[in-house]
Amino acid sequence: MSDGVHTARRHDSALKHVTGQALYIDDMSEPPGTLHGALVLSTVACGRLKTLDLGAAKGMPGVVAVLGPQDIPGRNDVSASGKGGEPLFAMDRVEFAGQPLALVVADSLDAARAAAAAVKAEIEEETPILDIATAVAKQAWVQPPATIVRGDPDGALAKAPHRLSAAFSVGGQEHFYLEGQIAFALPGEDGDIVVHSSTQHPTEVQHICAGLLGCDYNQVTAMVRRLGGGFGGKESNASWVAGAAALAASHTGKPVKLRLPREIDMIATGKRHGFDYRYTVGFDDEGRVLALDAVLAADAGWSLDLTPGVVARALTHTDNAYWIPHFRALGYAAKTNKQSNTAFRGFGGPQGVVVMEDAIDRIAHHRGRDPVELRALNFYADGRDTTPYGQTVDENHLARCWAEVKQGGELERRRAEIDAFNAANPVLKRGLGLFPLKFGISFNLPHMNQAGALVHVYTDGSIRLNHGGTEMGQGLFIKVAQVVAEVFKVDVDRIRPSATSTAEVPNTSPTAASTGSDLNGWAAWEAANTIRQRMVAYAAEHFGVADKDIEFSDGNVRIAKPGSNQVMSFGEMAKLCYMGRVSLSSTGFYKTPKIHWDPAKMHGRPFFYFSFGAAMAEVAIDTLTGESRVLRADLVQDCGESLNPAIDLGQIEGAFVQGQGWLTCEELWWDAKGRLRTAGPSTYKIPGSRDVPPVFNVTMLPNAPSREATIFRSKAVGEPPLLLATAVWTALKDAIGAATGRKAAVRLDAPATPERVLAAIEKVRTAAP
Repeated sequence: MSDGVHTARRHDSALKHVTGQALYIDDMSEPPGTLHGALVLSTVACGRLKTLDLGAAKGMPGVVAVLGPQDIPGRNDVSASGKGGEPLFAMDRVEFAGQPLALVVADSLDAARAAAAAVKAEIEEETPILDIATAVAKQAWVQPPATIVRGDPDGALAKAPHRLSAAFSVGGQEHFYLEGQIAFALPGEDGDIVVHSSTQHPTEVQHICAGLLGCDYNQVTAMVRRLGGGFGGKESNASWVAGAAALAASHTGKPVKLRLPREIDMIATGKRHGFDYRYTVGFDDEGRVLALDAVLAADAGWSLDLTPGVVARALTHTDNAYWIPHFRALGYAAKTNKQSNTAFRGFGGPQGVVVMEDAIDRIAHHRGRDPVELRALNFYADGRDTTPYGQTVDENHLARCWAEVKQGGELERRRAEIDAFNAANPVLKRGLGLFPLKFGISFNLPHMNQAGALVHVYTDGSIRLNHGGTEMGQGLFIKVAQVVAEVFKVDVDRIRPSATSTAEVPNTSPTAASTGSDLNGWAAWEAANTIRQRMVAYAAEHFGVADKDIEFSDGNVRIAKPGSNQVMSFGEMAKLCYMGRVSLSSTGFYKTPKIHWDPAKMHGRPFFYFSFGAAMAEVAIDTLTGESRVLRADLVQDCGESLNPAIDLGQIEGAFVQGQGWLTCEELWWDAKGRLRTAGPSTYKIPGSRDVPPVFNVTMLPNAPSREATIFRSKAVGEPPLLLATAVWTALKDAIGAATGRKAAVRLDAPATPERVLAAIEKVRTAAP
């Protein structure tokens, strides 16, 4: 039997994906009488909502209802935190261009959208805050500033032999999932409602819908079979979309589908947080970092959403791979009149690690040292060093990953080749960048690190599996199925994962923070193992042998008797246990051990373990146009003992390219009125197939099983590889340095669009000697 863990198995829906047979919510059959929703959005970024004229819309053909805040029987609140301040429909104020004002429900999608366009809003405009700098100057926050401190950074900086200060910024990023936000709500009897939602967080959908409807949670069932991508954008945003659909279904008594077209989706939903940075770093003659004092200011948008966790993770990743004896990182959550920014793959980690990467490059330039050597010089030591927030860096694979990527990427040969190329080419310049990674795995909030599962074994030996995780293309369902197959030693094809449902597994955490397999895999193992132990106990009693004489293997069960062995299929054993009145169904529950966190002191052990990695990227830039290309990428990722190497390989490749897009081409742009103008693929550029590095080498760190008790010693893989794309940003700065004779350290704001590359070249060329 080769279908258990540590084997390469294709995604359970792979064939359905490529043949168009995989059913998404918009593919579901619509019962007779199904209605369709369309949102009415504010076109003003900030102001007082004086009137909302719904009359014309209500009188249009096909319109069944036009719903506003007055039609919400429960609480007009869709906040992920539950702290309020985030209404489904604006009341007396609007806070961003794209904020929902009302919902039109009609008998066709075209009728709903036409009526939505007929709604007239009178808004008394005010001056919006549209950038981080203005928000910081006005001290406009969505939460109080947060700080991580160790040692005496002020004193250490004052005594340091060398000091440098710098500032830069990185932009946000649109999730651009292939399936947009969508929900399909079907009312039942006695006020019950079933909501099919493209969400990463079914339990939050359940809670938000119940809160809007003013009913108990047990009246709402949230269901998810699959998502067409999520990337964090469907952790909280999907909840209010589902809530609007549920409100309409409850109001009309009819099934209601609400799907956001791409432009509306981009205008109404949050993005990755953009950040502004300024820092001072102190170091010795060798380039060893002695102290860091950094300010990280996040663009939270108009409301809280998930910003507290994003800022906390950014602060806990500012150190990245480096030991910094004296450390201070101050995090601002700036309130702007933009979409409320939210979770995005990496969840603040990518925005945190860039601080020290920029600092190391500047130190190397200042001291005339090789930045590759300086990075290694400052690495954490295994099991000895602690992070600024108090967690020991155990199981440290930094040195191994670094050595592997340098060897596999042929560092010395390619560095010489690139230098020779640059000497011979006045227009095209190449650059080489390396990046080490330390990424913490667990939710920032300890209580979220829990999961449940439900396993049924039927009397023919087939198995049904349900758990709290959602399948968004990342392969979670096949991985957890492999865990169950490993427990029972059966073919994974005998296991049928079922749609995630709050009616089967309650009180779930979101599928996020790279914890999907860690949490749900263990919960499924607990459920399956409970059933297996029951089967073993009954079989031992039935056949008069010891428990140790019952062996599950290759879809069979072997009973070792004195002088002979009896073999029966797993299905036959299941039938035997049923006849013996043995329960073949069990729940399973898991909570991550060892973690603890004091949010006031910003201190503790927030992560169960660290994932490590390293990347080397080679780029080329055109110094006349600013255009750039990634020519090659070599990645080494610590996956522990991979549950499914085929799935993990795809996750690493996809994450890297998504990170590359964030740092190079994905630019969000708002006009002076605060209206998002990059609201579709014609104006917002995600990486395409030709942006993937032509030479793309990915290695999973061999012989590196997790020392912690992770599920079958595997490690998370969803988010960490995205950060490896930081090597591309570093390589672009190296190429710009080559184009300018390395006169000065390079400031390159991200995304590194052609305009920004040209501006960086010009700034270095005109820098004072």
